[in-house]
Amino acid sequence: MKVADVVEFLKQLAVESNAEDFDNVGLLVGDSQSMISGVLITLDCLEEVVDEAIQKQCNMIVTFHPIIFSGMKSITGQSYVERAVIKAIKNDIAIYAIHTNLDIAKEGVNFEICKRLQIHESRPLIPKARSIKKLQTYIPKTHFLQVQQSLFKAGAGKIGKYKNCSFRVEGVGTFLPTENSNPYIGQINVLEETSEMMLSVIFEDYKQSALLKALKSSHPYEEIAYEIYALENQNQDLGMGRIGELEKHLPEDEFLSFLKEKLPTSCIRHTKLKNKLVKKVAVLGGAGSFAIKNAILAGADAFVTADIKYHEFFQAESKILIADVGHYESEQFTKNLLHKYLSENLNNIIIIISEINTNPVYYYCK
Repeated sequence: MKVADVVEFLKQLAVESNAEDFDNVGLLVGDSQSMISGVLITLDCLEEVVDEAIQKQCNMIVTFHPIIFSGMKSITGQSYVERAVIKAIKNDIAIYAIHTNLDIAKEGVNFEICKRLQIHESRPLIPKARSIKKLQTYIPKTHFLQVQQSLFKAGAGKIGKYKNCSFRVEGVGTFLPTENSNPYIGQINVLEETSEMMLSVIFEDYKQSALLKALKSSHPYEEIAYEIYALENQNQDLGMGRIGELEKHLPEDEFLSFLKEKLPTSCIRHTKLKNKLVKKVAVLGGAGSFAIKNAILAGADAFVTADIKYHEFFQAESKILIADVGHYESEQFTKNLLHKYLSENLNNIIIIISEINTNPVYYYCK
């Protein structure tokens, strides 16, 4: 198995094009055609992690946070980033980053947090904007089912918990084949009228290339008429953060104890307790202050996230319990998520979770 093969499986979990514009995901270091000896999974690809990969004979590292985040004008070993990259290159170790695209994935970082906190029926807190499109095309009745099934197979027609969703209308199409055309129906320079079906399906934007390929390979016409529209529909699968209900409703102090146990941390920073019952919980791994208002508008009793600044705690306005569990602590089980996913799909290579604690933050709790 090659590095490229592992990359393809990771793309199925979290599409690279779904990453935020500021992010830097994908294969950052290494040759995609190199044969895999083992995969090491980490939250941060530090120099110590590269050493661990060498020691455990893993020539591919899958990291959550990209080690190369912005442009580098030189690689001289003057920073922790440069030292990690140099060591990886010297030892033929590939580095693949899967970050905000995994944050928003249906079964990504925030889904894993919900699972750990026993939050049921979770949905995106901030659905990905303008990520749903509609394809409308026109098909001769003789080939309608062939084209429809081809589009479904390519991923069109999924709405929430339903699949193979479409709409069709019967009508009459007209066209006049000109010189040098090769019409499936009709004759050169003769106006043709034929019974056609208009088919409409929706799809997630990253599937557009696959859908157009399926349309062209299954449709009999030389020139295919179709339109694609960007929709305002909310994406029911993809989005930043998630929100749902606790399996067991808890008083605020008990919820914080529960949170401290399930997302192991030595302390939790939080807003003032209001003696309310915590039922609905919003979560957003990593820095999530931008979503405080979204959690309040969604009716959450508590918002679990990290990196909340002093003045940002005031945004709770006694409407919600904000619990800052720490950046590393909120994302710590991402390694387990990736290990489980790759282990279930790749059974002929070694996949290891890094034992290095890469959390740069320590707490003095004595």
